[in-house]
Amino acid sequence: MQLDHIVLLVSSLEASMPYYDALLPLIGFTKKRDHVWGNADGVFFDFQEASDIGEGYKRYGVGLNHLGFTAPSREAVDRIAAEMAAAGFEVPERQEIGPGYALFMKDRDGMRFEITCYEA
Repeated sequence: MQLDHIVLLVSSLEASMPYYDALLPLIGFTKKRDHVWGNADGVFFDFQEASDIGEGYKRYGVGLNHLGFTAPSREAVDRIAAEMAAAGFEVPERQEIGPGYALFMKDRDGMRFEITCYEA
C-alpha cells in the first residue's frame, strides 16, 4: 500500500495557507482545489481548520512530530530555503546531519517540515 493523503488541521486556514501555498509547489505538489494539494505519486495534503485547537502542536507530544521530504541535491534544499525566505517566512540555518544536508522549517502552528538531501 502507498500513502494516499494527509489531513493537516491548522488553527486558521486564512493565516496558514500562505505558508503552504509557498512551500508545497517547491516540493512537488500542485494545488488541486482550495486547501487540497497533490503530487505525482498520488499523495494529497488536505488542509482543514481545527475545531478544537487545544494545546496545539507539541514538539515531543504524542502524535505527528514532523514530515520529511527528500530533495535531489543540496542546491535544491538551498533553493527551497531561499524561496521561502523571499516569500517572507522564517527559514533557519541548514544542518549537516550524518550524510544528510537538512532544512527544518515550521508553520505558524509549529508543525515541522524537513527537506533533506542524502549524499552518497
